Amino acid sequence: MKFHEDMLLLYAVTDPAYGDGVNFLTQIEEALKGGATLLQLREKDLPKEAFLKKAFEVQALARRYQIPLLINDRVDIALQCNADGVHVGQSDTSASDARRLLEPGKILGVTAKTVEQAKKAYLAGADYIGSGAVYQSSTKQDAGLISKKELTDICQCVPIPVTAIGGITTENIVGLKGTGVKGAAVISGLFAQTDIRKTAHTLKEQMKEVVTS
Repeated sequence: MKFHEDMLLLYAVTDPAYGDGVNFLTQIEEALKGGATLLQLREKDLPKEAFLKKAFEVQALARRYQIPLLINDRVDIALQCNADGVHVGQSDTSASDARRLLEPGKILGVTAKTVEQAKKAYLAGADYIGSGAVYQSSTKQDAGLISKKELTDICQCVPIPVTAIGGITTENIVGLKGTGVKGAAVISGLFAQTDIRKTAHTLKEQMKEVVTS
């Protein structure tokens, strides 16, 4: 699936804390029905066999809704389940190694908290940058916050799109206006909500205003 920046608009990132088994897939489907434009399967502690099984299940769901699926960090899992790409952090597989291992046309996202990291990721072949935490995150409590100016600088320093991540909710997403971000990656602000489908719809409409502001 060829990457384009519109895919970043509402970037749904899964977390095992908010569902398991059938319920986990139901939550994802609700997010997709609500308008999620990109999906990342994030599993930090799952053994490879269990991760791969879940990846195939989520991939089938993403295919049904024609939404690209990225795997967090694990290039091997992404290749085995034929995901649309991977997202790697600064302490994960290097961006250059991930790009080398991925098949042509696969999507590569890279976390960058500084201008220097963003430029390095771009030169390594990243399709987009994920930057944050923009707000205090309940999912990654140790994630250092970046300022609105730092986020704006990152958006301006590379010719590839940037998605904001970290503590984003329907209450604070409008605070991203003016930064230049092309999307919002949301975890608990989506999957920890009572009505995931409605929340996804609201976040997507709010993000459209942010992008055009």
